Amino acid sequence: MGACRPMDRSTAPGAGRRAAALLAAVLACVGLCGGDLLAGSYPFGSRTRAVNDLGNQYVPLHAHLWDLLHGRADGGLLVNWQSGYGSSFLPDLGTYLASPFAPLVALFPRDRIDLAVYVITVLKIGCAAAAMAWLLLALRPGRWWAAGLLGASYALCGWTLAADYNTMWLDGLIALPLLCLVGEWARTGRRRLLGVLLVALAWSANFYTAYMATLGAGLVLLAGLVIAAPPRRRALAAAGRAALTVVLGVGLAAPLVTVVYLGTKHAYPGRIARFHPVPAEDVLARLLPGTYNYSSPALYVGTTALLLALALPFHRAVPVRVRAGWTAVVLAVALSLQWAPTSLAWHAFAVPQGSSYRQSFVLCGLLVIAAWHALSYGPPGLPALGAATALLALVAAAASRSNPVDARTWPLVLLGAGGALTGLVLLDRGGRRGRLAVLAVLVLLGTQAGESAATSAVASGLRLKHLDDYAPWGERQRAQSAAVARADGWPRYRTDPGREQTVSNDPLVVGGQGAAYYSSLTSDVLSRTLTALGGGWTSGGRGVQSLDNAVTDVLFSVGARVHDPPDPHRTRLPADTAAPTVTRRDVPPLVTVRADPDDAPFGSSPYRNQELLLGSRVYTVPRTTVRAADGTPVPGRRVGSGNALTGATITAGCPAGTQVYLAAPHFSGTARLAGGTGTALFHSDGGRAVAAMEPLGRAPASGRVRIGLVPDRPGRIPPGAVGCLDTAGLSTAAARLEATGATSVTVSDGTVHARLPAGSKGLAVLAAPRIAGWRCAAGDGPARPARQYHGLVAVPLDGTQTSLTCTFHPPGLRLGTSAGLASLAALLLLTTATAVRRRRVRQAAPTTPPAPRERVTAAP
Repeated sequence: MGACRPMDRSTAPGAGRRAAALLAAVLACVGLCGGDLLAGSYPFGSRTRAVNDLGNQYVPLHAHLWDLLHGRADGGLLVNWQSGYGSSFLPDLGTYLASPFAPLVALFPRDRIDLAVYVITVLKIGCAAAAMAWLLLALRPGRWWAAGLLGASYALCGWTLAADYNTMWLDGLIALPLLCLVGEWARTGRRRLLGVLLVALAWSANFYTAYMATLGAGLVLLAGLVIAAPPRRRALAAAGRAALTVVLGVGLAAPLVTVVYLGTKHAYPGRIARFHPVPAEDVLARLLPGTYNYSSPALYVGTTALLLALALPFHRAVPVRVRAGWTAVVLAVALSLQWAPTSLAWHAFAVPQGSSYRQSFVLCGLLVIAAWHALSYGPPGLPALGAATALLALVAAAASRSNPVDARTWPLVLLGAGGALTGLVLLDRGGRRGRLAVLAVLVLLGTQAGESAATSAVASGLRLKHLDDYAPWGERQRAQSAAVARADGWPRYRTDPGREQTVSNDPLVVGGQGAAYYSSLTSDVLSRTLTALGGGWTSGGRGVQSLDNAVTDVLFSVGARVHDPPDPHRTRLPADTAAPTVTRRDVPPLVTVRADPDDAPFGSSPYRNQELLLGSRVYTVPRTTVRAADGTPVPGRRVGSGNALTGATITAGCPAGTQVYLAAPHFSGTARLAGGTGTALFHSDGGRAVAAMEPLGRAPASGRVRIGLVPDRPGRIPPGAVGCLDTAGLSTAAARLEATGATSVTVSDGTVHARLPAGSKGLAVLAAPRIAGWRCAAGDGPARPARQYHGLVAVPLDGTQTSLTCTFHPPGLRLGTSAGLASLAALLLLTTATAVRRRRVRQAAPTTPPAPRERVTAAP
């Protein structure tokens, strides 16, 4: 790879690497926090940073981890009893919380969970910067401060600044340089044990981005081998060592990886996405500072690193093979981002439901490595810098009309380019020491920090305009949490924190045991069962919502329900300062017995589906008409368009005094019962969200029901949209289920034990979704895979059993544990064999006696 300069203090392998790593970490943390300070974002200002899945998933899941670590959670590592009426937790742990940084939340107060997640985010970015700086000096000697500068530019790349709210993905940002180091060790035949452990750590922390980082590290190793051109046997041996290291490391991580993998197989499929490459000008625009777009690859690495990477092909001090090799790798990976087959390969052969450029951090890392090779051979001279500047100008010109560029981009481009060019020219003129060199370093470091902070601030502001956002922990959550705690009676009954959700995972944040649950691993059976019963969802079916319905409360043993005013942060309505209220009802226990279960499948009516699961007829489902404001029928019952553009009315007949519900999954807007006191909100959005059934009030004495609709987008009202609930009949049905249900129920993590009345026959039903992994034993009988009764856990009874025990084991845990033990055994065997072989080599080596010391005598 070319001759190296003589070693000096700037290239010392120990102190230099430590100094570079420290500088990189500090520079990255200062840049990130400085950007949030400029943007006025939490925790430095009033702007929330809890956008999209950060507020909906990551903060709530970290709150649940806090509860687990402090012994306050309902459930354990196997089952999360707070979400989705009982969900598998180990896949969520492996997907979102397996990072070694995650347990740090335990050091913060529970009501500072947002701050805890922010601190973890900053620490991860600092560690990514340090790891890249360390890698750069391992790839090739150079100046420690330059490695620190480029390490920070990698950690604060556009991918990070655009997606730092995806806290778990940041483990992949750390994994890439670490896995590249593992590749270097494999190439030279060193540190096999440490390499395997690092691979296992990376894949355990977040296997999704670790997979991408592994592909990137493989490309870096391949490029190094091609450039160095060792003998074929040595190259194959290095590749074999690297492959074995990855296999053993992934094997050690298998207990989590297999659970997550099979968890995705049982998850609701969500929306079917297709890859659509963005225009080339948008890709080029994302190389520039101050740009943001959710759907394009965020390739910004700082103008200094970009100029160095662009200068590499023209830098004559760099050997031709090095220039050609790293330039080819960068271009090949850049092209792979835009081709559907390679994009699919980068994303583990599953098209992402969201941004299609989640692998962009790998290209950012390669750009930084290319920049390092341009700088480590000495600063590029004026011809190379001139060519790089011309290329940068062409990039800016091509990107000038792209969507990600706005008025703030150009000042940042000019200031960044001016600072970078000034620093690099001064560095070329000043040599290694002297005032010019010191000035050059200060200019480059200041440019990097300022440019990244400004780009971070721009990204923070634009994210709030493009994505949903949520308020951090505040008075609303404190009031909800207190109301839930006062009403909690688990496991005698469930307490639902309410339909008026603050985030999609309210039970994890404020407590209780509700239906609401949002995860990439939301089970298919949960989503389909609750949808059939009238439930609503978001995120293509993976964000299941609470259902405020008396029948489903009976079915799922919800004995207390919290009611809050709508969240003003989400609805943008004036804040309602009313305290939360709690409604209670007598409900059956978690385990009930159905003497004559009806196995007929669910139909299209959520009211009839509820009755099927309840075992009693409690609804009247009347015929309905939908008319526009002018009294004419609405064609196709489609409101929000045509003559029902601004409003419509549903009319129906219900028995007097019955509870009126409206089930209109594809309606979006508001509904109000004539003579009622409240307005119900419905939210539907194509294939991304459907609206839940809502209670509207009591039917008047006349029985004539009129429901006023105000749509906010076109949507259809189904023929059986109105249901009239006989509350007295429901109470009778609930009392019957309670009388024949379990006399006692105990729940501990993944085990449910129930005592049953003597002579119980038929089907015992556990009010929990029948997700894969449940096994049950009735009485002293053997444990068998649980049956499914309309989506719930069920066990046949013959009248002789007086107890029921159901246990949950996540699919893949046994397989993963076996693979992990096999990998551990193989690693121990290889380590022992290597140690024995080295010992024999040392013992077989001939010992040469030391030469006799010459005796020095004084001259006579």
